[in-house]
Amino acid sequence: MDNNFKAYTQAAEILKALAHPVRLCIIRGLMEKKQCNVSYMQECLDLPQSTVSQHLQKLRSAGIVEAERNGLEINYRIADEKIRKLVTALFEEEQQA
Repeated sequence: MDNNFKAYTQAAEILKALAHPVRLCIIRGLMEKKQCNVSYMQECLDLPQSTVSQHLQKLRSAGIVEAERNGLEINYRIADEKIRKLVTALFEEEQQA
């Protein structure tokens, strides 16, 4: 058995950050759109801006998304291809139906 607990801890943190329906929805949206801002996400999710921002902060802290400022606007995108693969695997059965 492998005892590389640092790698397991990092993987567990990513899974914890993704373990919320709104955050999974944000990631799936970013997979389709590549990048977008909080206002767009707020409209799509029909949630308050503060709620969307809190979820994005959790995803940023975990290194799942990254942000790029463009004037007053901040655009978010998925930071790592591994996240795309993981979320794709989670919803693979749904996509085949």
